[in-house]
Amino acid sequence: MGVMGELGNPIDILLNRVRGHQRAPSDSKEFHEVTKRDAQRVLEDDIEKLLETCEEDRKATVRSEMMRFSNLFGRFLAEDGPSVDWNHIEKLPEDAVQDYNSLQTPDEERIRDELNKLVVIKLNGGLGTSMGCHGPKSVIPVRSDLTFLDLTVQQIEHLNKKYNSNVPLVLMNSFNTDEDTEKVVRKYKGFQVKIYTFNQSCFPRVSRESLLPIAKTFNVKDDMEAWYPPGHGDFYESFANSGLLRKFIDEGRVYCFLSNIDNLGATVDLNILNRLIGGGGEKPIEFVMEVTDKTRADVKGGTLIQYENKLRLLEIAQVPKEHVDDFKSVKTFKFFNTNNIWAKLDAIERVLKENTLNMEIIVNNKTLDTGLRVIQLETAVGAAMKCFEGIGINVPRSRFLPVKKTSDLMLVMSNLYNLRHGSLVMSPQRMFPTTPLVKLGENHFAKVKEFLGRFANIPDIIELDHLTVSGDVTFGRGVSLRGTVIIIANHGDRIDIPAGAILENKIVSGNMRILDH
Repeated sequence: MGVMGELGNPIDILLNRVRGHQRAPSDSKEFHEVTKRDAQRVLEDDIEKLLETCEEDRKATVRSEMMRFSNLFGRFLAEDGPSVDWNHIEKLPEDAVQDYNSLQTPDEERIRDELNKLVVIKLNGGLGTSMGCHGPKSVIPVRSDLTFLDLTVQQIEHLNKKYNSNVPLVLMNSFNTDEDTEKVVRKYKGFQVKIYTFNQSCFPRVSRESLLPIAKTFNVKDDMEAWYPPGHGDFYESFANSGLLRKFIDEGRVYCFLSNIDNLGATVDLNILNRLIGGGGEKPIEFVMEVTDKTRADVKGGTLIQYENKLRLLEIAQVPKEHVDDFKSVKTFKFFNTNNIWAKLDAIERVLKENTLNMEIIVNNKTLDTGLRVIQLETAVGAAMKCFEGIGINVPRSRFLPVKKTSDLMLVMSNLYNLRHGSLVMSPQRMFPTTPLVKLGENHFAKVKEFLGRFANIPDIIELDHLTVSGDVTFGRGVSLRGTVIIIANHGDRIDIPAGAILENKIVSGNMRILDH
């Protein structure tokens, strides 16, 4: 007789077994197993009810998406403990990470041919809410009134014009960004760049208490809080389902270059593309993860490890608590993942057909404004590395310029960088290639509008090493910051840095106001 056939309820089963003086551990295990099976079945029933609210013409697409969600949920239930046994992590083999400086630059006549084998994909699912902006993050102005998307289009158009190539740009949107992005994309019609868009999946948030979807209907726009885009690991299946993967293979495209739209350093690199294709006489590669040297600012970033004879991405979420300090060590793990990924299109198709895309699940716990605690199950695009034959390439830090906070925005808006054909290039006046460490107070600088209101213009930071600003601080026009500068306005105080001020290795605190008279 099956377990559920005994009494039907996991708690009854457990009590019955305990009365029979069975050992507790096996009961506890069986209890969990039954509860898990039950949770999966109830969730699937709930999704079936939800599907009844879906419009007929969308039902087939949505059903296939929900099957993927159900599969992810089943894997989440089945997982027992960390996905990595810490003691089985092996040392990276010598050839696992190639140095960028060892790559060959392709001959001029090869470049056009190699570019015509490429598709550029930008992850465009994020909103600018963390920086106080509405709509897609990609439409936040970052430099000379140009947005992330403007700069990306400029970069690719410049490539296409310079080499007479035809590199397309693909945007992976989410249900949060697709409508606004489609409106913006129209303005690029006259540019020498063909732009395609597709949407990543839309999965239901699950209550932490009941393990059931909190959505009541499939009308996502009526209840945005009940749904989420399941991380960029969803790229592979959504890209294939959109029909674009097959379309590009049929066109003779061979590789894609994928990166976050807010990483302004992630430009098309001809040397990496040449290495992928095997231009230097080396064997072509299926998958490249760009990594860069870890600094103290990057200790939480994912890293490359060798595990079970495969290169794979290790994220902090997968690390057992007692090894988190080891994970953060710059000595033990020298590199971190920039999330700039290059992959062979037919290899993506193969992995999907073989159903071997088994990426680690990231459990993202959230509390909604209503106080309801929910779970989002996500995956990371780099976690697919173990499914391919790949290498890491250790790239210069200049290929990792993400804008996650206003402190990052300050760097990219400053005179530290010059703008060339949509690409940010560090100023030759900077004596050393590292970027300054900038920390701006959360209470006064976190939102873009407030941040911009505190600077008459962005200070000269060519010679800056470290800046910390906290409290009610404003900057006049033409301020110059050099070395280490710390400015702290205590609660109730205000500091106005006067126009033209030069602060070099200074600590400013207390109350300093410039008054008109």
